[in-house]
Amino acid sequence: MTALRADTPGCESVVHFNNAGCGLVARPVLQAMTDHLQLEAEIGGYEASAAQEVRVRDFHASIAELLGTRPGNIAFAGSATHAYTKALSAIDFQPGDTVLTTRNDFVSNQIAFLALRKRHGVEIVHAPDHPDGSGVDVDAMAALMRAHRPRLVAATHVPTNSGLVQPVAEIGRHCRELGLLYLVDACQSVGQYPLDVEEIGCDLLTGTCRKFLRGPRGSGFLYVSDRVLREGYEPLFIDMYGARWTGPDTYRPVDTAARFEEWEFPYATLLGCAAAVRYALAVGLEPISRRTPALAARLRGRLAEIDGVRVLDGGPAPAALVTFAIDGWQPQPFKAALDELSINSALSLREFAQFDFGDKDVDWCLRLSPHYYNTEDEVGTVAAAVAELAARGQRIH
Repeated sequence: MTALRADTPGCESVVHFNNAGCGLVARPVLQAMTDHLQLEAEIGGYEASAAQEVRVRDFHASIAELLGTRPGNIAFAGSATHAYTKALSAIDFQPGDTVLTTRNDFVSNQIAFLALRKRHGVEIVHAPDHPDGSGVDVDAMAALMRAHRPRLVAATHVPTNSGLVQPVAEIGRHCRELGLLYLVDACQSVGQYPLDVEEIGCDLLTGTCRKFLRGPRGSGFLYVSDRVLREGYEPLFIDMYGARWTGPDTYRPVDTAARFEEWEFPYATLLGCAAAVRYALAVGLEPISRRTPALAARLRGRLAEIDGVRVLDGGPAPAALVTFAIDGWQPQPFKAALDELSINSALSLREFAQFDFGDKDVDWCLRLSPHYYNTEDEVGTVAAAVAELAARGQRIH
């Protein structure tokens, strides 16, 4: 594998896997944010955003380039979940409407669906997984589309609880054939794989600027298709940025995805996101999409050789999220032991993935997510550390 080392400050002493939080922020991202904060300190917030107008607009342009769409189809959000709930709020759910989703959708999405059921009487239908472990059974999901004519079809591209990659484009093909509204959570896949919203066939897509894009926390985005804009979808609460107050009793949403944004922006964060996307595009999504899964596959192979370790990932070509269970340890002490070794990791608990972890009969697992800037030697270091901790846990018991 060809190494893609990052222009990243302070990465010498810690194995900085991506994990649940974010990949290391690259220097251009840090520079863009600190430069803007300095400018705000010197001339004021309104004046700084006006002075940076061209660079501010590059946020929408860069995300659009990343997804194969136009800037007017992109909205900034405070997180991927913020974007997701904005999208859900635009749908006029009625009692008896159906949300068709998968058993591996992200925990926050699953909770949002349950909240819709509680408040609006929405029915939630989960498509079954394919028996071969490749992800959702698309044929079965298509049959459910025809049977229920759901108000919304939703799928998470790469679930946070495993390295599974869901066939979102195949799902999208059926949604288009049936004219169904389709929402994709791309939080763990954006920045890891090339994405094209036309190829996926989605009406709405959400993502974060952290994780594999390596941008700042507190940032995300929403893609809104021309169809959704044309049919008049708008968020439940829309402000003076997303709409015009046309009379004492009337307002009109703006024509672009800006209707899903608010007037107040964290401009330093916005500029950091644009820098992160430009950095990823410069590195190249194609080499990144080869590098990160290859590192993850190497790590899975090493972990599978360790007594007491069970690798949990499924699918024919897993992403760079490596999950495993380990005998003889409780979750927090095990993560703390890795922290002491300066190895970044993340815990996933049963409450994060009720279906998947129930099927696998695990209450928790640890997740390690190598990024393109990691090396084969670092993968070996992590595997050796897990092996030592596995042996230590077995000795304790």
